[in-house]
Amino acid sequence: MSPPPPPNLLFILTDEQRFDTLFSEDVSLPNINRLASGSCFFEEAYCTQPVCTPSRGSLMTGLYPHAHGAVSNNTPLPPDRRCLPELLPAEMRARYRAAYHGKWHLGDEIFAQHGFDEWIGLEDQYAPHYRKHRDQNALSPYTRWLLEQGFQPDEGAHFSRDRACCLPEAFGKPAFTAQEACRFLNQAGRDPFILFVNFLEPHMPFFGPRSGQYDPATLRLPENFGPQAEDGLPLRLRTERFRREGFEWYNLQTEAGWRQMTAGYRGLCSLVDEMVGRILSTLEATGQADNTIIVFTSDHGEMMGSHGVLGKSVMNQEAVRVPLVVRLPGQRKMQRISGPFSQIDLMPTLLELMGTPPGEALHGQSRAPLLGGNDTRLVEDIVVSWNEHPEDIEALARASVKEEQLAVAGSRERYLAAMTEPVRTLITADGWRFSTSPELGEPQLFHLREDPFERHNLANDPAQASLMSELTRCLGTWQKRTGDTAPLSS
Repeated sequence: MSPPPPPNLLFILTDEQRFDTLFSEDVSLPNINRLASGSCFFEEAYCTQPVCTPSRGSLMTGLYPHAHGAVSNNTPLPPDRRCLPELLPAEMRARYRAAYHGKWHLGDEIFAQHGFDEWIGLEDQYAPHYRKHRDQNALSPYTRWLLEQGFQPDEGAHFSRDRACCLPEAFGKPAFTAQEACRFLNQAGRDPFILFVNFLEPHMPFFGPRSGQYDPATLRLPENFGPQAEDGLPLRLRTERFRREGFEWYNLQTEAGWRQMTAGYRGLCSLVDEMVGRILSTLEATGQADNTIIVFTSDHGEMMGSHGVLGKSVMNQEAVRVPLVVRLPGQRKMQRISGPFSQIDLMPTLLELMGTPPGEALHGQSRAPLLGGNDTRLVEDIVVSWNEHPEDIEALARASVKEEQLAVAGSRERYLAAMTEPVRTLITADGWRFSTSPELGEPQLFHLREDPFERHNLANDPAQASLMSELTRCLGTWQKRTGDTAPLSS
């Protein structure tokens, strides 16, 4: 008698999606919310570093950025850092067909690697960052498909992101990504599969065919919209930048401009939801849904006006928290999981759910035993980091600094520290967020249960001195365990 088929894995990753878009009155996500309603729903999930490449490296390897090596955008993931297909035992791996579709952002963007059998790339803009043995003139499957449809590129042989966003919905990157995922699922039939589906959206550019779905005049802005009185220097520098420069064509000196951009962002979230619905419907039609682990998450969040800032790269909740849903095979009922969960635990959890313990030392721990039971609260502290690559620091040091930025920072040295210094953040199970960046000298301490929008930094409160010493000690313990060498004090 042949052994039963192993569980399939469908891993859906968006880019830059706020945690509070799920189950929100302000954003229409019927398909994702329906999935979450019958899944394990993590209420407090965090990325390992709030920017694309480092976070994606952790999701794929189960290692923190300082260990997997891709610590800043466009830094390739080293070949010896193994991803999920490479972490499976050989006998188990042989039973699966593994595919990676969409944005990668971990080097050599459109070329198959790290144990995947099928590779469908979207992004040609990363060609200058390919390693020397790669063909920089190669075209992604998405570009080749657009050319077949009769569209003309606007950047030589490539389509810019702005050009792709202006195409009709049926020809945009979300629709192509869903189309290819559905094709793969139909071709897989009853055979075991691993499928990673990676949408670029709702990452900037913040416009597209759904930009008119939300009325800018009536949408609700974040409760902590705009600068807050106790914002630290990194936030104040970014606030000044977006106030002065705007973004794309949005005038961010005005609330109306922020509203227009927020409407575009929410439209992208709803566009992705439509495509996720198509993929899930195809999975159901193949008869494989009840033998498939489904993950939905994002690589990091998006400030989108909170504290007057756009993007990520800061330690605020809107940037470091992510949506996270894990549906077990055959699961129908929601299980809410509270307490801080780090995405570093996702890889060992998936490996155990698929039937094998991690074959090598990973930084995370499997949470599989907690899933599928009664409501569960996680009680371990978790760590979020910020790392800059030496080349990025050198480039910023050579760049000119606007007079307005120097006025905010007080000196060029403080400006550079605010923009480049490594940060280590501890999120505790009892609701504290502690961040330390010693050279800048602006520690942050927020009690998230009493101050969820991070308006009141308690780091200078003498009554919290002993707590901060204890949290620093906890970070030191984490550093010893994971081999991290960033300074915690000046």
